[in-house]
Amino acid sequence: MTFMTPTRTDFSNASAIAAATLRTMVVVPCFNEANRLTESVFLQTLAAAPHLSFVFVNDGSTDDTHRRLQALRLMNPQQIEVVNLRRNGGKAEAVRAGLQHACGLNAKVVGYWDADLATPLDAIADFETVMDRYDDVTVIFGARRQLLGHRINRTVSRRAVSRICAAMARLAVGLPIGDTQCGAKLLRNTGELRAAIAQPFTAGWLFDVELFNRIAATTAQPERRFYEMPLPEWHEIEGSKVSGRAIIRSGVQMLGLIAQRYAGKLRLPTRAADPTRAAH
Repeated sequence: MTFMTPTRTDFSNASAIAAATLRTMVVVPCFNEANRLTESVFLQTLAAAPHLSFVFVNDGSTDDTHRRLQALRLMNPQQIEVVNLRRNGGKAEAVRAGLQHACGLNAKVVGYWDADLATPLDAIADFETVMDRYDDVTVIFGARRQLLGHRINRTVSRRAVSRICAAMARLAVGLPIGDTQCGAKLLRNTGELRAAIAQPFTAGWLFDVELFNRIAATTAQPERRFYEMPLPEWHEIEGSKVSGRAIIRSGVQMLGLIAQRYAGKLRLPTRAADPTRAAH
């Protein structure tokens, strides 16, 4: 079954997934990923995890991505959904649209994962273990730390950019964050999260930092809500669509947000109503 809106987004198979018992829905943003999609890995992961589902967001791709995603959905319509953005809006907007849709289906845990699978999908189970163990943790994000025995393969230039991003993240969020740009994150479906994704992001490629900023600013004891998870494995995949110009532009935008935060002028989104609470 297909749901359509007259503007930008098509939803495929929403009814099938909504009818299932949702625990974890992971958004996978896709822009011209036809040559990098590994369908078999996603299918194998879902076969071993009946509580898990994927929401693939086609971000206005101009290649064969949409057709391949629809074919993938047909292979497992109970656990795969496709959201089609008719125009390319960038990764930040693709992730936001996917998270809004997953939260709207009342999944207990939502998240997003890079389509290139630089972070292997089996890390999802590791993240879920932390969520099960610590009830107060609402955000888990992967950290690509060069620890002994960990298989983390990154170029020197990537590490340098990551350190700069982490420094800005610490200023913007007010927490000792080490790595915000790893494309592997899980979040509890809370009112704070729904408020954080209610409005478009403004920091471009660094939207992860802006998302963390919004959540931390509306959450009590944020230092207990965020959990940085050292990844056992991460491999740099060729074909990144992030240009140097985009990184610089996002950095400038993030500096503006940091300045607003310290000037006390940052406007925080209003907390969204919790649909799970009954009206009185």
